Amino acid sequence: MKRPDADVPPGLLLVDKPGGMTSHDVVARARRVLSVRKVGHAGTLDPMATGLLILGVGAATRLLGHVGGHDKTYEATVRLGQSTVTDDREGEVLATSSTADLDDDAIRTALAGQTGPLQQVPSSVSAVKVDGRRSYDRVRAGEAVELAPRSVTVHRLEVHRIERPTPDLVDVDVTVTCTAGTYIRAIARDAGAALGVGGHLTALRRTASGPFTIAQAATVEDAGAALLADGGGGFLGLTEAATTVFPARTLTAEETRTLFYGQRITATDAPGLHAAVDPDGRLAALVEDAGATARVVVGFPRA
Repeated sequence: MKRPDADVPPGLLLVDKPGGMTSHDVVARARRVLSVRKVGHAGTLDPMATGLLILGVGAATRLLGHVGGHDKTYEATVRLGQSTVTDDREGEVLATSSTADLDDDAIRTALAGQTGPLQQVPSSVSAVKVDGRRSYDRVRAGEAVELAPRSVTVHRLEVHRIERPTPDLVDVDVTVTCTAGTYIRAIARDAGAALGVGGHLTALRRTASGPFTIAQAATVEDAGAALLADGGGGFLGLTEAATTVFPARTLTAEETRTLFYGQRITATDAPGLHAAVDPDGRLAALVEDAGATARVVVGFPRA
């Protein structure tokens, strides 16, 4: 039986997603564990991928649109010598080319070419929406889909290991730090294309999203238990979650009342969003300067 959402402390669950589950599967499991309905996620992970998935529970779902846009870090394995329909190991192999003539320097150069500002074309089987429908749904329905390139930035791509599992294939372990919206499998595809041999991902793990890391994460069950205990590994309460991501602004009692009535307060002259915390230490709103005053971007009124 579902309990009222108000009976569950709002906050973020930091989940270590196992392979083979969609992000929606993880959300559904969290709803069952907590017996509540209001759960969402901040940015998807492919079913093949593992690692950090941020869930919001209750009023914290209002944070998700502002939490998911931060830089991400991934550990990945790129396989050179094969291209697939999905740009990862789960898709049908489209072409195979020998990598026997590729040396390590050429491989490192091609991957270095996937750093900095990029115009990256997402995979046609990505979750990007085309006229209101997911691209992968259109592909599965037999439609030909061509997605527009998007601007992303790869801040760092570090090569850790280059191995040849067969004479014709190369596996490369990398760490990638990038802006939100970057497709790591597109990096594998494009590096393989630059080398003329094709490429795809065989492993992907998200290890950080903004200020949150995989070291803080837990299974859905353990994170849910921490939430119900109002503290513990895998769970951050609403105020702690917001002040971890955004600079805190401590409100006076008068400012708290002003925000409660939807009015503006004095600006801080600091750019970006701030977590406005009332005198009791409770998150009242995310606020942003707009000229001489600060406006409410997202409100969290007392229940």
